[in-house]
Amino acid sequence: MSLYGMMRTGVSGMNAQANRLSTVADNIANADATGYKRSSTEFSSLIMPSTGGAYNSGGVTTTVRSSISSQGVLQYTTSVSDLAVNGNGFFVVQDAGGTPYLTRAGAFVPDANGNLVNAAGYQLMAYSFENGTPSATLNGFQGLVPVTISDQGMSATPSTEGSFSANLPAGATPVSPLPSSNDPNAQYTAKSSMVAYDNLGNKVLLDVYFTNTGAGTWDVSVFDQSQATPGTSFPYSGGPLGTASLTFDNTTGQLTGAVDSVSLTVPNGSAFTLDLSTLTQLGAAYTPTEPTVNGNAPGTIDKIEISQDGTIYARYQDGGSKALYKIPLADVTSPDQMTALPGNVYAQSAESGAVTIGFANEGKLGAVISGALENSDVDIAEELTNMIAAQRSYTANSKVFQTGSDLMDVLVNLKR
Repeated sequence: MSLYGMMRTGVSGMNAQANRLSTVADNIANADATGYKRSSTEFSSLIMPSTGGAYNSGGVTTTVRSSISSQGVLQYTTSVSDLAVNGNGFFVVQDAGGTPYLTRAGAFVPDANGNLVNAAGYQLMAYSFENGTPSATLNGFQGLVPVTISDQGMSATPSTEGSFSANLPAGATPVSPLPSSNDPNAQYTAKSSMVAYDNLGNKVLLDVYFTNTGAGTWDVSVFDQSQATPGTSFPYSGGPLGTASLTFDNTTGQLTGAVDSVSLTVPNGSAFTLDLSTLTQLGAAYTPTEPTVNGNAPGTIDKIEISQDGTIYARYQDGGSKALYKIPLADVTSPDQMTALPGNVYAQSAESGAVTIGFANEGKLGAVISGALENSDVDIAEELTNMIAAQRSYTANSKVFQTGSDLMDVLVNLKR
């Protein structure tokens, strides 16, 4: 073994431990950074070819890896826009130039334009509900837009769909004439009212009548309450907005016919579909539950709510709500092989595999937790232990170099 080779091996060892200390320093410095994933230094030997009578020392090479797939502890906060992922997924963000990245750093706050940005200035990306219920683009970032929460101006959305759930009494007696005939003497079995919204955001009260017409058959009629005759309801001046005939299985009490909804048009509003698929006919009294209807009256946003499936809802001052965005989650085949960049963001690499996008609670992506942040996965005690070990190894490698230097002095002094 040459003395120069031995000295180069010592330098290689010192350089490797210096790299290790560098990762330790980064980890300790970012121990309190939201969503930070610790880095570690992996060593591999570098073997040089040797002959039978001599050994050529090699060295050591280092590879720095980030534990991107590691889940940090969730810390709960009081801010709705603080987001964490309880699972394997990543938020999709973009920089000022529009380049998309993945991150677990979910400390989002609105900027001057209402865009949700995290501490590093990256904008949260999501799918908008403006063109209907969104679907995820599985193999790309197309369709994603910055999440913007703006309270400027007023907004009204007409109702287009709703659902009504209730139990209809199985022992009800058939009556006539039916409400659908709008006869002044019309009879009915049960009645409920619900609120919908027209194109201007005005509330429209809808009267929903259920009438037994025989064994397992029911008539459903929907009227505009404002057109009812004072004191008696029937006849309504405009007639029914929509009617339907329902058929139930007298053994199970479940709907069996092809009809499970009522189609109508809200006065001065849009086409509206009332889903009745959850109705039952059992031996109990008429028991309706609170109906659900989309749309909202004019009003400014009172607060924002984010569900575990990633849907961002605007709650208005009158109590109405509207779905604005749906936050997707992304993943890659090998998260630890992604390229770590400043700001706790990651970019796909050739080793990580391509990015796939879905929604929360799908597969291993996990749930979106509002009002929580993911702490870094740095263990200070472990980092201090690694620091001491690196220091000792660095000192030992320096002794090898020093010994080689001393032997070189002996060789040089042989001439004297």
